[in-house]
Amino acid sequence: MKNIDKNSLENAFRLFESNDIHKIEIGTTKGLKEIHRYLFDGLYNFAGKIRTVNISKGGFRFATALYLKEILIKIEEMPESTFEEIIAKYVEMNIAHPFMEGNGRTMRIWLDMILKKQIKKVVNWQFIDKTQYLQSMERSPINDLELRTLLKGHLTDEVDNREIILKGIEQSYYYEGYEKDEQ
Repeated sequence: MKNIDKNSLENAFRLFESNDIHKIEIGTTKGLKEIHRYLFDGLYNFAGKIRTVNISKGGFRFATALYLKEILIKIEEMPESTFEEIIAKYVEMNIAHPFMEGNGRTMRIWLDMILKKQIKKVVNWQFIDKTQYLQSMERSPINDLELRTLLKGHLTDEVDNREIILKGIEQSYYYEGYEKDEQ
């Protein structure tokens, strides 16, 4: 697992350093699949592919695979003109959990792309506590106020700041259990 994380992290850095991020559709399932493929191509045989089996985590069952394509169409159609709408869309995509692995890392990049396009801000992930974030995500299907409050407190208009972006990617991988000293 450590090699996959390390290689995927390098792919995530390259996505931004190469400016390939600017070629990806924003706010769509297609764009989400493109990010996932970029991060995990050559690491997982399902990179960029929507899952066809049911999955769960910590007792929470994500969207049923049978209806996943229809669900993703509905999520894609959700409004994204305000911060609140964008977070609601992000929460719904998390409930869908369209990939077998790598959903969180992929969706945080996807979220920042939507925020940047729609409200000219991104999340400064490096200042968001892992436990607080994961707990607020866990509770977000019931009520996303905690998540909205947490993320809103760490928005920045420095949307092209290289350090904020790269530190945010590192933090995103840390949320998933990857430690820098494993490199």
